[in-house]
Amino acid sequence: MSIRPNYVDAILRGDKRYEFRRVIFARPVDIVMVYATAPHSRVVAEFDVERIVTEPIGELWKRTRWSAGLDEQTFFRYFEGKQQGHAIQIGEVRRYSQPFPPLERFRMPPPQSFAYVDRTAAVPQAIPARQNARP
Repeated sequence: MSIRPNYVDAILRGDKRYEFRRVIFARPVDIVMVYATAPHSRVVAEFDVERIVTEPIGELWKRTRWSAGLDEQTFFRYFEGKQQGHAIQIGEVRRYSQPFPPLERFRMPPPQSFAYVDRTAAVPQAIPARQNARP
């Protein structure tokens, strides 16, 4: 899943407990691999999916705002034109010991939003994220 570096930092610190999407997965997903977009351009971490909340935009904001990791204006601008949105509740976060470009491990370019990958491909050791970690 492609995420901007400032939001990756917030996820790693534990400030952002929800990742928002206009479109959600078509099949069950238990673990999300985090691709930090430019300038990092690396898969840097993974997190467990606790659950996915799908609600009308206003209700979604009310439910998630305290752990959204972004401000109200940014939230509503992101969902502009949508009747409902999706919030992926972030569980345990693990940082990779050796971040990597997806082309190197999965033979695929970075995803625009998200892509499905086979985790049986060799991925670096994942260690629990700590406060003040950076991608």
